[in-house]
Amino acid sequence: MDTDPRPQFGAYLARLRRRAGRSQRQLAADLCALSGTQSVTRNEVSRWERGERTPGPWLRFLADALCAPLRELERAAAYARGDVDESLPGAAATLAELLPPDDPEPLTARTGRRIGATTVNRLAGRVHALRLADDVLSGGDLAGRAVRELRAAVRLHREASATEEIERALLGQVGELAQITGWILSDAGRHEDAQRAYEHGITAARQARDTPLAANLAGSLAYQMSNTGREREGVDLARAALEEAGPDAPAKTRALFFDRVAWAHTKAGQDQPAMRALAEAHEALSGGDDREEPAWAYWVSREELEVMDARVYTELRRPLRAVPLLTSVLDRYAATHARELALYRSWLAVALADANEPERAAAETEVIVDLSGDLSSDRTAERTRIVLRRLQDFGHVPEVRAVLDNHGHLLTT
Repeated sequence: MDTDPRPQFGAYLARLRRRAGRSQRQLAADLCALSGTQSVTRNEVSRWERGERTPGPWLRFLADALCAPLRELERAAAYARGDVDESLPGAAATLAELLPPDDPEPLTARTGRRIGATTVNRLAGRVHALRLADDVLSGGDLAGRAVRELRAAVRLHREASATEEIERALLGQVGELAQITGWILSDAGRHEDAQRAYEHGITAARQARDTPLAANLAGSLAYQMSNTGREREGVDLARAALEEAGPDAPAKTRALFFDRVAWAHTKAGQDQPAMRALAEAHEALSGGDDREEPAWAYWVSREELEVMDARVYTELRRPLRAVPLLTSVLDRYAATHARELALYRSWLAVALADANEPERAAAETEVIVDLSGDLSSDRTAERTRIVLRRLQDFGHVPEVRAVLDNHGHLLTT
């Protein structure tokens, strides 16, 4: 990982400029107008954003042009100059701060057997097969295999030799494998192991120079944080992952990152930022072009965005929005995806309870318990407990009473 603080400052400055809606050329013109000189050009702004130079005397004019606090810009510039007592302000710094240090044994090709594109393609096929297996199996079923696959891939990289191009491709597959392994481990309730997998994947993706993949791994970790009591960290890391990907990321990936930001704000109890991020996710997907999407984004679709919409609406206690969306999506969802069906029905059950429809919520809960019975998924188990706890408010309703009598023991498992 690059530890030079100047490129990090450059990325921070570029984020402020994009947020202000200015091009590099426009910002240069603004600075000339504010300072009364003509000495700032688009090329100079570009050098700042690439980390080649630090603006120094231009900070107060940048603060005015970008509507940013001067003190924050001064702190950021001091950080870029190597002041160890300073740090980048705001979420833009979070990903750089939370990224793990490089592997103590650097990920560089060894002098063992020579590998080529065939080996990398074979690994890519195994990674995708694991993703497809995760669509229909639970974390507890797949965790052992996923960890073995990741260890084997890391060992292959450390022991083999390859050209620079092949090594980067191999590192990209290690990063992708680390992401699905982390996801599987998280579903199995092995959150510390999942975080280690995500962090190793971020290192590999960074070394492969695959920015969208690094952002996907960081966003996956942010999602876990948001769901395991680390809501503030989840918000910061989800937003940093979005910034890491940048505005030019492919449509599906950008939509996914906005959805994760929406969920992080939701879990942190921040309604309006969550709603804005949902809208931005739909806008990103609608504005898609012909650029090739990464293989790991195969599942991102309008339907999946609607699921996240409904989940957010449920968490924010807006059942009149959530129920129609979830009902529509579930009518079209494949029966082979038992875990997802159980999870999505759990939000429907809670939304129905919030809408004062306890009888329908009880019926959904019976389906959830039936679907979850054979799943070794920590997520479905936790969602089942959440639904049962929500139904306890309606214990006087006969249908609910029957559900609680039959399945109340799950609250203690």
